[in-house]
Amino acid sequence: MARSALQSIFHAYANQHPADAARALEALGAEAAAPLVRGLPGRLVGPVVERLSPDVAASLLQTLDPDNIRSLLAALKARDAAAILYHLDESAREAALASLGKDEAKRIRALIEYPPGTAGGMMETRITSLRIDITAGQAIATLRRAPRTTLFYLYVTDRAGKLAGVLNIRELLLASRNDPIAPLVRRDVVTIPATLPRAAIAELIRERRFVALPVVDSEGFLLGVVKANEIIEAIEQEAFGDLQKMVGAGEDERALSPVSTVVKKRLPWLCVNLVTAFLAAAVVGLFEGTIERVTALAVLLPVVAGQGGNTGAQSLAVVMRGMALNELPPGSTARLLMKEGLAATLNGAAVALLTGLAVFVWDGRWALVAIIGAAMIVNMGAAGLAGASIPLALRALGRDPAQSSSIFLTTVTDIVGFAAFLGFAAALMPMLE
Repeated sequence: MARSALQSIFHAYANQHPADAARALEALGAEAAAPLVRGLPGRLVGPVVERLSPDVAASLLQTLDPDNIRSLLAALKARDAAAILYHLDESAREAALASLGKDEAKRIRALIEYPPGTAGGMMETRITSLRIDITAGQAIATLRRAPRTTLFYLYVTDRAGKLAGVLNIRELLLASRNDPIAPLVRRDVVTIPATLPRAAIAELIRERRFVALPVVDSEGFLLGVVKANEIIEAIEQEAFGDLQKMVGAGEDERALSPVSTVVKKRLPWLCVNLVTAFLAAAVVGLFEGTIERVTALAVLLPVVAGQGGNTGAQSLAVVMRGMALNELPPGSTARLLMKEGLAATLNGAAVALLTGLAVFVWDGRWALVAIIGAAMIVNMGAAGLAGASIPLALRALGRDPAQSSSIFLTTVTDIVGFAAFLGFAAALMPMLE
């Protein structure tokens, strides 16, 4: 198919389904996607590129010439452009910014100073604010001239640009045209610092039910606003990314990501998982003679390991949620570990009774019932502690708590489960035989 025909088809597709067009570009890869992006008209570039993952968009940006880079960045909101340029090295970033106008480049540079996961990295900088020393008539005239996309709440600043408060639209409309707005301004406005993490912003929005929150710097100057719907969407994306990272997949992977990207993201953790699997196999190998003497042990090994894995996954999920939603205040670590360990041990005792009953009906040996019951309690108790402590340990080491936590958890539950079950069996071998 001729390139012009392919571009025409893609234009129509992007016009009707920009999100699907973005996913298609991600599946193609940067080199193959670049010609399609170059041919997009300006009105379509923004809706498509802003839906790409920032790292994918950054890779795409590096394949374009300066004119295309300027057109692409100009079609994006400053926040989206900053998120993309954040993934480039300094030289490539400055080269891209050099193609823009002075004011736009300055706005984007200010946003790049803040990581994408903070209020400063997510804020909308184009907002309309009112000066506190104007009249009601002047305020209404300012609002009428302002673009609708820059109006959130009626924020009021002093002459220097520091946030002074917020104005109620009803009180503004009921005031006389010549009345000053200063007496109408509410001074107890809720603000957030530019460095506040995304999870903390989401918690504040959830508590206060705000549509938007003003972002200020350390001196109180109004920098922009963070919109509630964008925070919620970002939190949802982060949650899905954490789920992928917990099992060793890439956070930015999509259903139609290129095979090369999938292999690059997943293979290292599959190799780590292979190493941990050999560690568990080595534990089983230590008891090879025990298994040969009582073959029923080999049949029951997966039962012990599986229950431990499920128990650990429950603790891991609860602790990850608590960390994401800031539900774990300082000093709560010991209480959390005690709670998860005790709950898992009690569940282990209950499951051990059921398992023991099933094993007795199947095999009839009380010694085997005691062995699997004791192993179940030990493994599930250890699994509960591991599921709670692994993400806490990763965070303490400065690592992402979600990064392949389930792989490390599986290693613990397999090794402890195999060692406990086969160790008890070796100790009680005379009773088994």
